[in-house]
Formats: sequence, C-alpha cells, structure tokens
Amino acid sequence: MSNRREFITLLGGAAAWPLQARAQQPGKLPTMGIIGSGTPATQSHWYAAFVQRPRELGWIEGRTVAVEYRWVEGREERYVEVAAEFVRLKVDVIVTSGTPAVMTLKEATSTIPIVFATAGDPVANHLVASLARPGGNVTGLATLSADLAGKRIELLREVVPGLSHLAIMGNVGNPFTLLEMGEVQAAARTLGFDAVTLEIRRAQDIAPAFDALKGRSEALYVCIDALANTNRIPINILAAGAHLPTMHGSRDYIEGGGLMSYGANFPDQFRRAADYVDKILHGAKPADIPVEQPTKFDLIVNLTTARALGLTIPPTILVRADEVIE
Repeated sequence: MSNRREFITLLGGAAAWPLQARAQQPGKLPTMGIIGSGTPATQSHWYAAFVQRPRELGWIEGRTVAVEYRWVEGREERYVEVAAEFVRLKVDVIVTSGTPAVMTLKEATSTIPIVFATAGDPVANHLVASLARPGGNVTGLATLSADLAGKRIELLREVVPGLSHLAIMGNVGNPFTLLEMGEVQAAARTLGFDAVTLEIRRAQDIAPAFDALKGRSEALYVCIDALANTNRIPINILAAGAHLPTMHGSRDYIEGGGLMSYGANFPDQFRRAADYVDKILHGAKPADIPVEQPTKFDLIVNLTTARALGLTIPPTILVRADEVIE
C-alpha cells in the first residue's frame, strides 16, 4: 500500500479528502505538500484533524487543491530528500511539524510558504524573526514545550513519592530537544533532583541508553520529538522493564504505554494550521501571519501503567486530568 493510500485508510473516509484523480486538471490546481515527521500509524489522528478543516473551507482534493503526502518516519535524513522533491514539484505551500523539518525546509527554499503545526520555540531556533512578525516564508503554531518542563516535573513529583533522581531522554540531533533538555535540567536542579541525560540520535540508541542507566533514576522524562514519538512504544516498554514512571509531552505517548503527559493539544494545533494554509492559498504572505501559541493544554494519565508500576495516582492529579486511560 502506498504511503498516501495508507494514510487515507488510517484517517477514514469521513475525515479525509476524497480520492479523486488529479490528471483531469494537470498543473492547474494549487498544490499542498504535507510532510509527516513520523509515520501514518503514529500521526494519522493529527493529520485527520488537519484535513477536516480545509474541507470545511472548500478545499477538496482533486477539485480545488492537489495534495502530496510524504512521511519521514522519524529519520531526519529524509527531510532533505522530501524538501528537495517538493521544491522540484513547485508546491504552493508545505505543511509540516517539528523544528528539524522546518529548518531543513528553510534551507531548501526561501520562497515556498512553510506552515508548521508544531514547533517548540520557533524564535530561539531561528525559524521566525518574531512571533508577531515572522518574516521570511515560515509561520505556524508554537507548542511552548520547553516552557512546560518545570510543570511536568512537578506533576511527576506528585505521583512518584520521594522522587529525587530523574533521567531525561532526548534526541540531541534536534535543536529544540537540546533547548528542552536544558529547561528540564534547570527545573530539576531547582527542585533539588539529580538528573542524568540519555542522549539518542536514532532508534538504535534507545536500548543502549536504558542499559547505561542501570538503576540511576526513579523516573524518566522523554523530550517530545519525531524520533521519540515514532519509537514511543519500545521506549515505554523499556521504561516499564526498568520500573520507571514516564512523563511525556503529548497524548500519543500515553496511548503507547506511558504514564503521564502534559502539553499542547496537537490535534487542535493541526486543525488551526489548516487556517494558515487557507490564508496562504488565498494570497496572504507567511511573513505577515503571526505565529500563534497553544490555546488547549491536556493532562493525560494512564491508570493501567500506574497499576503495573505499583503507583497510586493522587486524587489531586485525577481531578485535574483531561483524560484518564484505563
């Protein structure tokens, strides 16, 4: 099954654009290029939220817009290949998520508009000049993930009695993850924790990172990233084997067996990104469309994982949770 048809199948007919041949109007329709940082299996619900909105605004695939889908499966080298391909195809707008994807796209083109549905700190990572006036050809929605590091650790401390040793796992090939790891380390120091970092760059680094940990931690903070997201199930399996409660940045990780997540609501971010695309296809310039910040934050708790770890989730956490998975 092709990536595109696999994606449409996973989304389901209700949310996806109708499959219609584009050959009837070659070269006439505006073309949207979509780059998924993970796989259809890991991110289909995000893009389901995205594709529903353009349909509401009258963008019907094969009739009013052409769409090209590509998936990089958490492999950063794929961004370069897909970016070059979209430049050759002369797409009218590119939609993606995550700092590495946007950085690669910016290097590949300074003219094709780029919309990011998620990016941790777009100003610090030089994706945009400022939130109010992005400048250049890039705009979208920030997630503020690094800013939430302290909140996530405080939540972990409420759930894990006597927590004093924290492990932090992150893809150090992602510039934003480096920022987030720094924020987590600073927050851990403020709370008096000892922190150890587990640096990964590819899927093969994950198991050795856990081997190197060897009982030096009582909980694990996983920095949100396409590599971590794509491999969230093995990460959570290894964490469970090491008896480590985990904290994450989005709901996906909790569905994959993690203990807790707190962060921006990603489907909401992707839905809002579609409005950016609509404005751009109607002639607006990315430089003039302000970067927006999250409006919805979710706290998700997995009680099944808590029980497996022998943890009792305090009522103070359960009453604040947006969703409890059992």
